[in-house]
Amino acid sequence: GPPYTTGQMHLGTAWNKTLKDTVIRHTRMKGHDVTDRPGYDMHGLPIETKVEQELGFETKRDIEEFGMENFIEECREFAVRNRENMDEDFQSIGAWMDWDDPYQTVEPEYMESAWWALQRVHERGLVEQGKRSISQCPRCETAIANNEVEYEEIESPSIYVRFPLRDREGSLVIWTTTPWTIPANTFIAVGADLTYQEVEATKDGKTDTLFLAESTVEDALSRGRYEDYEVVDEYAGEELVGWEYDHPLAEEVPEHPSFEGAGEVYTAEYVEADRTGLVHSAPGHGQEDFERGEELGLEPFCPVGGDGVYTEAGGKYADEFVRDANDDIIADLDEKGLLLASETHEHSYGHCWRCDTPIVFLATDQWFIRITEIKDELLDNIDDAEWHPHSAREGRFRNFVEEAPDWNVSRQRYWGIPLPIWVPEDAETYDADDLIVIGTREELAERVDQEIDPASIDLHRPSVDDLTITEGGTTYERVPDVFDVWFDSSVASLGTIG
Repeated sequence: GPPYTTGQMHLGTAWNKTLKDTVIRHTRMKGHDVTDRPGYDMHGLPIETKVEQELGFETKRDIEEFGMENFIEECREFAVRNRENMDEDFQSIGAWMDWDDPYQTVEPEYMESAWWALQRVHERGLVEQGKRSISQCPRCETAIANNEVEYEEIESPSIYVRFPLRDREGSLVIWTTTPWTIPANTFIAVGADLTYQEVEATKDGKTDTLFLAESTVEDALSRGRYEDYEVVDEYAGEELVGWEYDHPLAEEVPEHPSFEGAGEVYTAEYVEADRTGLVHSAPGHGQEDFERGEELGLEPFCPVGGDGVYTEAGGKYADEFVRDANDDIIADLDEKGLLLASETHEHSYGHCWRCDTPIVFLATDQWFIRITEIKDELLDNIDDAEWHPHSAREGRFRNFVEEAPDWNVSRQRYWGIPLPIWVPEDAETYDADDLIVIGTREELAERVDQEIDPASIDLHRPSVDDLTITEGGTTYERVPDVFDVWFDSSVASLGTIG
């Protein structure tokens, strides 16, 4: 791919450019007319993060106080300055390309190509806004793609928690490394084919009735420092479905999920006979939890903002950063007598690729292209195309498409291609028929209420943010997100989908 203009040429971009230059020269020497225009990726979070560092900013609030327009100009200047530096670097290693006319993603020709492609996709009814559980960087305060998540080893809390059953004696025991998600607990998942045991476990002269997967009983009880136990009964996972329990932090989080269907046991394919064999599930956070909750018709509850701080819905923990709240939550569970064991656990965890902040999973409204709806078409296209080497088709790329979820194309940032989507003003919900998706600057100038010259339109924010469209008595306003696409592959894919 093309280099980000975030600094000087480095070994990877030099190697990339050398390979491309070699192929171009060889093709030209064989008598072909060759396009040798270099390209640069000059939008997106990598640029924003570097500019924030230069300006000493730490949060989005700093950008807003500085002024969005001022920040956009800083990003533009930074990107162009580094592109010019990289031009000189590549020329210094002898790369022969059209350095007078580089392909830049900040130029209207590229930005319009993305708008045009998204418009084609919308014409097929594949663009929608919807709630999904996404990887969120709490520092950058935006969704990030899965391939933008880098994994590092971290140490997290490892707690075993008793969830008291409502209509029978005893507690379901869950294990989690994210205590901060317990306020959003909506259901407990079990494996349909797993065997669960009801045990009476003794510690300090007191007996607790606990429910755990058969293969996990001894390990879990030893971690809870129980001295002895007796198996009272056994159940198949399916037999536990419908059992109701009390939310362990109901007093601390008064707005906890208490609607019909919440606080019950359901089966889920993601459950394994590990730790306790019962999985605390919060559709407002976990991706698998969200998908299963959607299948069950359970509304996701997410008391956490984009900055990773609990909102008022977080009750006692409001205004606290989620990971800082772990100790408080563990202490509250312990005080209630619901903490069976508390340890630490080393594991691989996702971090933001640009600022190295651990991600959080949040269920938020985003803009998607419904890849899952046309996956069969995409797989057929793979079969129709000629591949070199052939193995690439049957391996990595086919697997990539088969496993692809709906494509989250929105980013809650500033320096990128504004989504060309206008929606009814003040509408809380809307479907595909309510959207106006603009494809070109000419179309934008024709349809907006303001008088603008197509040739002079700057497609970046905030220039397009205040443009409104009035049609059929309805006023439409642009959605505030940006469209963070890759340089060539994503736009090519959009065109193919269209």
